Amino acid sequence: MTQIIILPHEELCPQGALFDAAPGTSICDALLEHGIEIEHACEKSCACTTCHVIVREGLGSLAEATELEEDMLDKAWGLESSSRLSCQAIVADKELVIEIPKYTINMAKEGHSK
Repeated sequence: MTQIIILPHEELCPQGALFDAAPGTSICDALLEHGIEIEHACEKSCACTTCHVIVREGLGSLAEATELEEDMLDKAWGLESSSRLSCQAIVADKELVIEIPKYTINMAKEGHSK
């Protein structure tokens, strides 16, 4: 299991979180499985940016982003060099520290869970 640290997010995870995720799981699925309701308007198909996260530590353990993911990330609010779409970033074996940006470009919350 890989430890994931989620930095505090005012709405989704005010106290931050710490949990283990199985390698091979997407960051998005790991967040949802642990009650952190990150938006995923495209149902995790790499067609939006609502699940955008910033990988503060452990980025090197993730496979490189595909060209499609990079193209989508170009549309994300608050893009940084360590930004990833959490639906596409697959947990490996190195601890991750994740920040969920304060905003998304989604105009309305979808009310999804998993």
